Amino acid sequence: MRYTVSLALSLAIFWLLNSGLYTAIIMGLGVFSIFLVIFITRRMDVVDAESLPIQLSLRLPRYYAWLIKEIVISNIKVVKHIWLGNQSISPTITTIKCNQETDMGKVIFANSITLTPGTVAIDLIDDQITVHALVKDDLDALMDGDMDARVCRVEKS
Repeated sequence: MRYTVSLALSLAIFWLLNSGLYTAIIMGLGVFSIFLVIFITRRMDVVDAESLPIQLSLRLPRYYAWLIKEIVISNIKVVKHIWLGNQSISPTITTIKCNQETDMGKVIFANSITLTPGTVAIDLIDDQITVHALVKDDLDALMDGDMDARVCRVEKS
């Protein structure tokens, strides 16, 4: 039920922000469309913790701030390696273990790896992520498990 209420509030806020008109007819159509969407999603049985992760709402901003900082640092490293030339890079592919419990947590971890310049998550099978890195040191940093632990903390409810 809490996911249905959260979905209704999210849709209402989205409708109000995009509408810009607050006449009776527009508000009525908005309420009708929200109820229609909720009715359809409830009938399809797709409103759950995976489709509407409200448990992440408090933890994600802190994680995003850390991830943005890591992206900036990685950008600087990649630019440095571009300037230094081919001798400074050591392309490497390896498989690392992810400790997330949910599929959503695993996807957040793999996407975070890909968002960080110099690394790309190539494949995600069960709890193994195949990662390509421009420099071997980036893989060592991933294997240390800091990002993995942070994503695990984000997904814990």
